[in-house]
Amino acid sequence: MSMQIKRPKGTQDILPADSQKWKTVEDIVRSAAEQFGFREIRTPVFEETGLYVRSVGDTSDVVTKEMYTVSSKGDSTFTLRPEGTAGVVRAMLENGLMNEGFPQKVYYVISAFRHEKPQAGRLREFHQFGVEMFGAASPYADAEIILLASSILDACGLENVELHINSIGCPECRAKYREALRDYFEPHREELCETCRERLGKNPMRLLDCKSPICKEIALNAPIITDYLCDDCREHFEALKDILDDYGVKFKVDPKIVRGLDYYTRTVFEFISNDIGAQGTVCGGGRYDGLVSELGGQQVPALGFGMGLERLIMTMESCGCEFEAQKTCDLYIAPMGETARRKAALLADAVRREGYSAETDLVGRGLKPQMRYADKIGAKYVCVLGDNELETGEAKLKNMRTGEEKPVVLTEFIRTFADVLLSELFDGDFSEQLGSLLEDLPAADTSDV
Repeated sequence: MSMQIKRPKGTQDILPADSQKWKTVEDIVRSAAEQFGFREIRTPVFEETGLYVRSVGDTSDVVTKEMYTVSSKGDSTFTLRPEGTAGVVRAMLENGLMNEGFPQKVYYVISAFRHEKPQAGRLREFHQFGVEMFGAASPYADAEIILLASSILDACGLENVELHINSIGCPECRAKYREALRDYFEPHREELCETCRERLGKNPMRLLDCKSPICKEIALNAPIITDYLCDDCREHFEALKDILDDYGVKFKVDPKIVRGLDYYTRTVFEFISNDIGAQGTVCGGGRYDGLVSELGGQQVPALGFGMGLERLIMTMESCGCEFEAQKTCDLYIAPMGETARRKAALLADAVRREGYSAETDLVGRGLKPQMRYADKIGAKYVCVLGDNELETGEAKLKNMRTGEEKPVVLTEFIRTFADVLLSELFDGDFSEQLGSLLEDLPAADTSDV
């Protein structure tokens, strides 16, 4: 007996019963992004490994521990994307979008991959919504990105979410700050985890992001970056806070936010939910003004955020948020006999061509099993089609919710069925309410069914 193959560790199957939740969230994020003027971009699921090493940073956990990298038959190595921003910047440069008018605004819904310990809200294959804006240096751009994220969380129905913001300055600010951190952490070197001891010489800011309880305890009294900001960075951060105040957006300044990727500069932010425990960050982002030039372009200001869809859906479930209802079948046609089956198939096709959903028997069931199946799929209406209906040219539409039946002439089936569905919307007879307007509608030709 052969062994059953199972899904890889750290992945999940999204079954039909849950797919509507995903559609709900994807519709929300796409609609919100487009309201703010963002256009969708799609990039390859893998890139040359050097792209992520240069952009994400060779001291980040993503590069040192979590990337899925493979070698091709030639000399190149490729990596499944661990995040969306680097691939978007590469695509913008390669396809000349940076030569068009600024700001450039793009969004994406992608799958991404990181080899880490699977846990609630954190998988090895995960899905992410992200936005990127290029060419806008103003703190108003920072505020707009934050407003977009906030509007999405509001549309999802999340209430117990806090916005935390920080500034990690420019390279000049951080050079002084790194020295202050080295001076602070050096006396604790032997207490730090092995990873943090390695980071101490290369990028001590990464120590502030360590998940080790001991390292987190040591970092509690570490210097804070906002004490080392240059005048320009401090002015930018103060302006952002004033703009958020103008918008009525509540926030908390959190000097410990540094984000996990090395390309960030100045503004960084996180939206944190208090409803899902330790994995409370549902959105994170900020500025990365040096990334475009790092990847071969001109010096172009840039910013954006990423939002994990698994964690967003998990948070919505935890908070009891509503999702769109699963779409159900408008009409099920239950044939009895081979001749009726052929007619039912043609009639179902005609119904679908008019924009409604329709199903009919495909497995040779009797009438009672068909009625049970129609109930199971949530069919709104059922039409039984047998020899008698074919001979008389008339059948009945049964409302599965109320049990009410309405006679229907088969040659006028589409018109009558549309009238019945629309009458539900208007709580009455649609024909009577619209009168002559309905008379002007062309009747669908169903004479051949």
